[in-house]
Amino acid sequence: MRTFPTCLATLVLAVAPLAAEKARQPNILFIFSDDHALQAITAYGNSRYAKHFQTPNIDRLAKQGALFVNSFCANSICGPSRACVLTGKHSHVNGFLDNSSRFDSSQPTVAKYLGAAGYETAVIGKWHLGTDPVGFDHWEILPGQGSYWNPDFIQMDGTTERFEGYVTDIITDKTLAWLENRADKDRPFLLMSQHKAPHRNWMPAERHLMMFEDIDLPEPETLFDDYANRSQVLKKQAMTISDHFYWGWDMFFHDAPPAAAGLMDGLPNSEYGRMTPLQQRSFDFAYGPRQQRFLDDLAAGKLSDKEITSWKYQRYIKNYLRTIRAVDENVGRLLAYLDEAGLAENTIVIYSSDQSFYLGEKGWYDKRWMFEESLTMPFLLRWPGVVKPGIRPAALIQNIDYAPTFLDAAGLEIPADIQGRSLLPILKNEGKAPADWRDSIYYFYSGEGVHQVAAHDGVRTGRHKIFHLPRTDEWQLFDLAEDPNEQRSVHADPAYAEVFAEMKTRYKDLRGRYKVPEGLPK
Repeated sequence: MRTFPTCLATLVLAVAPLAAEKARQPNILFIFSDDHALQAITAYGNSRYAKHFQTPNIDRLAKQGALFVNSFCANSICGPSRACVLTGKHSHVNGFLDNSSRFDSSQPTVAKYLGAAGYETAVIGKWHLGTDPVGFDHWEILPGQGSYWNPDFIQMDGTTERFEGYVTDIITDKTLAWLENRADKDRPFLLMSQHKAPHRNWMPAERHLMMFEDIDLPEPETLFDDYANRSQVLKKQAMTISDHFYWGWDMFFHDAPPAAAGLMDGLPNSEYGRMTPLQQRSFDFAYGPRQQRFLDDLAAGKLSDKEITSWKYQRYIKNYLRTIRAVDENVGRLLAYLDEAGLAENTIVIYSSDQSFYLGEKGWYDKRWMFEESLTMPFLLRWPGVVKPGIRPAALIQNIDYAPTFLDAAGLEIPADIQGRSLLPILKNEGKAPADWRDSIYYFYSGEGVHQVAAHDGVRTGRHKIFHLPRTDEWQLFDLAEDPNEQRSVHADPAYAEVFAEMKTRYKDLRGRYKVPEGLPK
């Protein structure tokens, strides 16, 4: 681990704007959601739900700016990903390895650098880093994961205040209020508007409770994965749709169903108790009849194990997409405000999420594993007059690249200890990466007990992926061109011997480049 002494000389150097850029430093609006899968953004073009569900406001950013098709997280879990965004550094350097960590707020962050350069800075919504924000002129954050209904917000004076309504709407209300009420509107700003949705437990807004009422959404082809041809540790995780949902928290039952439902006990739906009586009536009207039909069919012996899993999947995916509908609507509200306030032309707008998510692929929900469904991150950026509309850069990028990109856009020097790279050379060149751009990315996951996903780290190139499981000393290797669903590890296939050796060399080299300590992950 590193310590973070005050580096005044470094900070002063980094915040000295380049003369040509200082006159028109762009505003930066960073819209960040939690666990938004690429499969649930229609602009990415691979959504199996597109017939029934679209994200028109997020898609607008793709049409008017850039959509990065190879965007990845450095550590697929909430807090660590956020720490990577703030610092531009991998988890083992910024010190936030997993969600049991606490963010060391004495270290440099993009907010501190931009604030010292004259930017007004604010963060509103989900923070989830264990310590209060530092380096922001204004903040108002959810405690921990926060709540969907009638959420609490921690204020800058340390008090907590409850607001009636739906959290995605309220975060946007507060974001718009901050924009409208800024005292010095000539100053550029960094505004981080950070949503809880679509994080578990996927509680929709009242207006969306009946979405998809009369349809079944498509299942992924690997919903009933048996984990053959890969490490047996995959079978030991605890994040399957078939066996690892709670009847209260995930499925919204008020009482425990029969054991045949295959739902776990012990985690009730605490969101229901936060609702007003009127909100509860709307909720019960939407979910009660659906639950009763399921229970009747279960009691009548009409449902096989697979049909029960399919029922759980439908409840999960519909609620997940319902929460995203509210996110997309609120992205639209923010874009409309920028247009009306005359801010759109000089504001960089980014939409991203802390990682992607399993929407039933491999039988899972959640994230963590270095498979594509959670390794990827949405990253869409609009910058009128600078970024050519509609470009889809193919360069491999990571969330450690966000901070240096923001600094570079503001005309600031990028400190040498930041491990990410600015995306401006790509953005200003119609999406084409410079010749020296990276051809592989490094991933790290420390392992946590809740979902029993084994610690592992690895490397992804344009075609291949390798990761190492230290506790069992196993390698996994995937050919993403031949096996995009990652159903077969080819590490022991003689036909891939040369690729395997090359990927292990890349793995060793990247660990050295990023100064990963021996023994991590454990």
